[in-house]
Amino acid sequence: RAASSLRSFHPGVASPCVSKVELRVSCKALLDRDTLNKSDPCVILMVQTNGQWTELDRTEVIKSNLHPVFAKVFSLDYYFEEVQKLRFEVYDIHGTHSIGTRDDDFLGGVECTLGQIVAQKKMVKPLLLKYGKYAGKSTITVHAEEISGNNGYVELSFCAKKLDDKDLFSKSDPFLEIYRINDDDTEQLVHRTEVIKNNLNPVWEPFKVSLISLCSCDDERKLKCLVWDYDSRGKHDFIGEFYTTFRELQKISSGNKVTWDCVNPKYKQKKRNYKNSGVVILSELKLHRVYSFLDYIMGGCQIHFTVAIDFTASNGDPRNSCSLHYINPYQPNEYLKALIAVGEICQDYDSDKRFSALGFGARIPPNYEVSHDFAINFNPEDDECEEIQGVVEAYQNCLPKIQLYGPTNVSPIITRIAKLAAGDGNIKDASRYHILLILTDGVVTDMADTREAIVRASYQPLSIIIVGVGNADFTDMQILDGDDGVLRSPKGEPVLRDIVQFVPFRDFKTASPAALAKCVLAEVPKQVVEYYSHKAIAPMCPLRDLRTPILSPVATTPTE
Repeated sequence: RAASSLRSFHPGVASPCVSKVELRVSCKALLDRDTLNKSDPCVILMVQTNGQWTELDRTEVIKSNLHPVFAKVFSLDYYFEEVQKLRFEVYDIHGTHSIGTRDDDFLGGVECTLGQIVAQKKMVKPLLLKYGKYAGKSTITVHAEEISGNNGYVELSFCAKKLDDKDLFSKSDPFLEIYRINDDDTEQLVHRTEVIKNNLNPVWEPFKVSLISLCSCDDERKLKCLVWDYDSRGKHDFIGEFYTTFRELQKISSGNKVTWDCVNPKYKQKKRNYKNSGVVILSELKLHRVYSFLDYIMGGCQIHFTVAIDFTASNGDPRNSCSLHYINPYQPNEYLKALIAVGEICQDYDSDKRFSALGFGARIPPNYEVSHDFAINFNPEDDECEEIQGVVEAYQNCLPKIQLYGPTNVSPIITRIAKLAAGDGNIKDASRYHILLILTDGVVTDMADTREAIVRASYQPLSIIIVGVGNADFTDMQILDGDDGVLRSPKGEPVLRDIVQFVPFRDFKTASPAALAKCVLAEVPKQVVEYYSHKAIAPMCPLRDLRTPILSPVATTPTE
């Protein structure tokens, strides 16, 4: 299939992103396009969408260098089931203006798929000019690393003091490079700081880097750090180096600054009293742990499932075969199909397999007053049913006992489940998250109250799925699904987070039940992580190295 970096929507075929992948690029033996200097290369990453190539991102420009190692990291979503076509193009950049289309600026390109890079982990390919001609002996190397949910990122702030002065008429222009030493003793550039002009005591900008990039999540992996005096012609002067590990970097967290002698090995050999060429100081380290949905689930978070069923008169008399509530012995009605499709997935995440089953919009025994929040097993003390089959049986048993009525008010049930999710206000762990499935045949009557209830509920561990059953016009229901904009209460207060997913069942009539479930549940993992991240709540039994300090859980969804 053709690649697509932009997700096209088909009911139930919206694939969740399996992984994020980081790509690092370097080149060797580039063509020399400049007469006086060497080429100033830059790599542009193109992606193919619907047959069209578009620029996704580009590296920095490295001055006067035919063997550049770029510091820029490309971050991409990786989908196992898709062919994601990529193209790397290398250009010689003149000045600050954008890339021209002149052939003499083009140093070569290569096409491949993200799958090929991931499969090889390190891909080396010759660069090709137009019409498939080799660009001399030029090659491009692309390293891929998967960024899984089970690590995080670190923010580091470095400065230096009393660096050697390498310039004749001014002070050095220092920058710092950090390399990770791989298992095969090769060096991988992790970060290159900006250049601080004319300063022997530079304070570099703080930067973020993922733990997998920095040290492959290995505290003891060796890191090589080099300090250079920048030269605009690409011939940077070496000031000094030092080695460290992530474990050593973390010593700062006990309040001490971590300091290294910046050593030039040549000077150390020649000069008897040589101590260093300056010192480099780690002034701040912030470690952010990134938790995924599975971290919370595997840490013991239970998903509690509640279904709320519309018993308003517009559904039609259940004894009539045209009714949406008609019980056909040979085929489940739309209410049952939606309930079973979503419930069967949710039940895997709830250890007691008991589900709350509620109804609204009917007159109920014994007094036959209208209720917008009743247990369909008629037991207000315990509205739970055993497994999904128990909910199906309770639904079938209650139909002959109630009178379908109206109006379609869903705010009472949303408010009650939100209160249940909030508990007594003392829940500080990630032990329970709620999913409320509302099945309705029409647009809600109490829209203002429903919007208010959803805004309140967005502060609780709760996601709401609304499935529209039947052939009504559900246009007004789309307002509750914040995808097109932010849902607000009647007073204008926005939801804290988007917790509602609305779909009409008719979009899935010809699809498999799994397609409906996949579509309506696709947002739930993100919503779970967003809630606990906002509250800074870690999983109950996180799967991690207990030596690693946790300062701030953050969501995995944004790309750092």
